[in-house]
Amino acid sequence: MNSPDTSNHLPETVFAGGSEMAALMRSRDWSQSPLGPVDTWPQSLKTGIRIILDSRYPMFIWWGASLINFYNDAYISVLGKRHPQALGESAREIWSELWHSVGPFADDVLNHGIPSWNEEFLEIMERNGYREETYFTFSYSPIGTDDGEIGGIFCACTEDTHRVLDKRRLRTLRELGTETVHTKAVTEACQMAAAVLGNNPKDIPFALIYLLDRDRQRAHLASAAQLAMGTPASPLQIILGDSASEGWLLDRVVTSKERCIIENLIERWGFLPGGAWDESPHRAIALPLFRPGQEILGVLIAGISPYRTLDDDYQGFFDLIAGQVTLAIANTLAYEEERQRADALAKLNRAKTTFFNNISHEFRTPLTLLLGPVADALADLDAPLPPRQQQRLELIERNGWRLLKLVNALLDFSRLESDRIQAAYEPTDLATFTTELASVFRSAIERAGLRLTVNCPPLPEPVYVDREMWEKIVLNLLSNAFKFTFEGEITVTLRWVATTPPTIELAVQDTGIGIPKAEIPHLFKRFHRVKGAKGRSFEGSGIGLSLVQEFAKLHGGTVRASSTEGEGSCLIVSIPSGCAHLPPERIGVACTLASTALGAAPYVEEALQWLGEPAASISSASPSSYRILLVDDNADMRDYLQRLLSERWQVETAADGAIALNCIQQALPDLVLTDVMMPGIDGFQLLNILRADPLTQGIPVILLSARAGEEATIEGLVAGANDYLIKPFSARELIARVETQLQMSRLRQERSANRFKDEFLLTLTHELQAPLANVLAWVRLLQTQTLDATKTARALATIERNAIVEAQLVKDLLDVSSILSGQYKLQLQPLDLVQLTQEVIDRWRHPAQNKGIQLVETLHKPVSVLADRDRLKQVMSHLLSNAIKFTPKGGRVEIELEVYAFEVELHVRDTGIGIHPGFLPYAFDRFTQAEVPSRHSPGGVGIGLAIAHLLVELHHGTIEVASEGEGLGSIFTVRLPSIDPM
Repeated sequence: MNSPDTSNHLPETVFAGGSEMAALMRSRDWSQSPLGPVDTWPQSLKTGIRIILDSRYPMFIWWGASLINFYNDAYISVLGKRHPQALGESAREIWSELWHSVGPFADDVLNHGIPSWNEEFLEIMERNGYREETYFTFSYSPIGTDDGEIGGIFCACTEDTHRVLDKRRLRTLRELGTETVHTKAVTEACQMAAAVLGNNPKDIPFALIYLLDRDRQRAHLASAAQLAMGTPASPLQIILGDSASEGWLLDRVVTSKERCIIENLIERWGFLPGGAWDESPHRAIALPLFRPGQEILGVLIAGISPYRTLDDDYQGFFDLIAGQVTLAIANTLAYEEERQRADALAKLNRAKTTFFNNISHEFRTPLTLLLGPVADALADLDAPLPPRQQQRLELIERNGWRLLKLVNALLDFSRLESDRIQAAYEPTDLATFTTELASVFRSAIERAGLRLTVNCPPLPEPVYVDREMWEKIVLNLLSNAFKFTFEGEITVTLRWVATTPPTIELAVQDTGIGIPKAEIPHLFKRFHRVKGAKGRSFEGSGIGLSLVQEFAKLHGGTVRASSTEGEGSCLIVSIPSGCAHLPPERIGVACTLASTALGAAPYVEEALQWLGEPAASISSASPSSYRILLVDDNADMRDYLQRLLSERWQVETAADGAIALNCIQQALPDLVLTDVMMPGIDGFQLLNILRADPLTQGIPVILLSARAGEEATIEGLVAGANDYLIKPFSARELIARVETQLQMSRLRQERSANRFKDEFLLTLTHELQAPLANVLAWVRLLQTQTLDATKTARALATIERNAIVEAQLVKDLLDVSSILSGQYKLQLQPLDLVQLTQEVIDRWRHPAQNKGIQLVETLHKPVSVLADRDRLKQVMSHLLSNAIKFTPKGGRVEIELEVYAFEVELHVRDTGIGIHPGFLPYAFDRFTQAEVPSRHSPGGVGIGLAIAHLLVELHHGTIEVASEGEGLGSIFTVRLPSIDPM
């Protein structure tokens, strides 16, 4: 009979495998243990051991009444320092500090066979030399013996410590962000942050938030969590540098802006709250509250759990908390600063409103005393005024009413700002009232060449309105439409809209310049003006449409605008019918405030002044030869200044900068006197244009402006003005300044004329000497000797050639003199530029061939320009002559025309000697020539390119030269405005 197989009972078989624990179990002499030799163990125990050794999941077996411990490699980390001694030891001894919590579960399994399941079970275990907060999910299950009894416990476990900590800390950070986002004060933000931190006592046993004062010498306790405020460890105020500051290392944190770990808390402060734990923290962390690039706001002090090490995750958690607290404080500081700014602006706004209200009232009294006597004087039939005095008083009356209209607008504005406006609503036949108001504008509109259409049919019932406010709504809308409409018509429509409730719509539509789409949302804002808008006048306070909107709101209505730029605009005021929407106490009552209504007359009178006199006019009553160009968009101001100045000088007027430029192009004035604020091209833009043009850069310019102060004056002078005169000014001051600038201009011209005369004589002497010497030499030779026919012909040819040079020199000098003096006028006509260019090329083709130079032209489709035929040919001739002169034999000269949408370019390229980069800026100066790297000078007085430059500018074109350097050729480019192709 065969002996039984005992191989399955050998340790090598039970503890098979290459794991650390299998080797350890094999090396153990189990016969000396309470379990005895391995071959005597129950099969269930041996099977269980093989299961755990083959698994990578943390598992252990506690066997027998002594709970002998078996475990696998994955469980080693759970044991920590208890490994490897824990193998074969009693679980009660291994986990003595935990047995009060896990022992009952083990007893239930061994004694009653009741399994257990525990998820994220908290265990404070000491496995790495310190007590540690850990979390495990595990189950205890019974293991039977061979005879069916319970022999031991099987456990599979998972450590959840990191997952539990991460979830808990993430919840804290999330709450910190959501709870502090709505705080409005720094103290509130700190208290809310402390409350959130107090909700996590396991990670944060206690917390203190200290904020620094402005001088950064003291720290004030803003809030605390788990620790009462005002204790020795939490003083309400810490002076940096004292013992409390040293205790929390505040100085070091504030100075370095880096976190610090505070050790030995018990020795420093005694026992401190442990939060969720029954042990005082031993360490704390102090973190600076600051954002990169900004000053530190304070310090966050947080206790470190006595049951966790300060690893990277824990430290990162504290850094994120500090960042969240900093953000909350910074946001509330920004909110407080914004609120303070808003309060300051509101206070300033109230002061401004009060000022406007007071000053408006103060203005009305002297204006009444001004307008009353003026009206009496103009209406006095018993002592009629002389015509000249009557004109002056009419000017005063017109502008007095205009000033009163502006004062009343400011008074309305201040009443609206301070909620002191009083409406008096009464039932009104709104169709008739609106028709009457609109019709008052008819004469001014028709005088401007426009049509006025009023379509206001009767309404079903009277409409409750404040008549003064409605009057201002209609007149402001009509005035605005007239100001920006130059042709077409203005239509006023009033209609009943059958909505619920019914509404009344007033629409004022025009065919004016329109409103840019981006400007429409800002149209009704106070003081807003559309930049660059072309209007009949630049004047205005910018509150007219704003008042329209405010008055509409007081009627429970709205105002809106629609517009197509370049086609026109439509402004619509909509108000509800009936009176249910209006304050009952303001219906059918009289207003107790002073009225600001002036009627339609001031609006119409102002509109008529926008029409004024012709856009440009000339007054030549004075015998003086000086001519002044006066530019102002205000008709009264133009008329007044023209009468004042024309007693001494010739005066030409222009209503805006564009008209002024046209006048200057026709004839250069001796002085320009211009207002700064004008529609279209304003005074500064006009000044810049004049200073950029060589022909006009020397004209004296005096700026007139209502902007007072040294800054405004400096701005005008820096821009290039000769003088800056602030309104209001006296007649004597204006005349004195104009006289001074005219005299200074005359002196400058005399000095310039003398300098030009010296340059002219020097150059003329030099250039005339050589050809005259040749002529005289051959003349003497002819007079003293008898020459044969060949020599005689040579003599005559030389004399003729030098005479031609002299004649051309004289012609060029006369051209320069004529252009610079402003005496020459271009004879402009439409020209075919391709044909004209071909004529000039044909003229110079023979001289080029004689010199062995190839002349190549590239002329594209026909193009027309508005030019003086002879002068434009002269420009091209100078450029071709210059190119041929400086291009050596065998070279090449190219002429090319390029046509663009509104411009044509003429290019003259050569392969000649080129131009040194240092000479390029002076190529078009008079009497200048570049150094020529040859023994013989090319000759000339150096005015050919200067003439070309001046003539091109007279044609409103440009000319420029480019060259890569000496010996690399040159290219001249002329740009001229083109007209429709021929």
